Amino acid sequence: MTPEPLHRDPSLIPLSHQHQHGLALTVFIDRGLKAEPTREKGLELAAKVARAAEVELLGHFRVEEEILFPAVRRYLASGELLDRLIAEHRVMEDLVRRIAHATDEDRIPLLKRFGEVLHGHIRTEERQLFQDIQERLDASRLKELGRAVAARVEAVCPLSDRLPWAEK
Repeated sequence: MTPEPLHRDPSLIPLSHQHQHGLALTVFIDRGLKAEPTREKGLELAAKVARAAEVELLGHFRVEEEILFPAVRRYLASGELLDRLIAEHRVMEDLVRRIAHATDEDRIPLLKRFGEVLHGHIRTEERQLFQDIQERLDASRLKELGRAVAARVEAVCPLSDRLPWAEK
């Protein structure tokens, strides 16, 4: 049975849109390495990860940590989920750095790990955090949050309306 699609409040759509980009990156990594686990493919995918981090990913983390998480922390049943998500941001930042400087031998395992962490992280935010936010914040707070999120996304991720890392 296919799960029912999640309804996303407009306040969270800019971040969900970026999550779609992140999931696309995980698919590029997974399919690319399954089809062609070569040094060349590893270098190509490492370049895509670096570009995604530069264009969107690191800015996305900043929006969540500077706008979203502080705004919703007091409404959530526990801050543990937010703390875990922040810790995962640091793990992914570290993986991006390690991939950029990896030896040929280490690059492919690091890319696989990055894809796994990113995929799980996005799923947790979409299925748990965003659902919880939508259930706990009233419409006016969601609207206010949405304005702040949209403005910050535009400021730190101006190219996030497309997938420039996916271009050859």
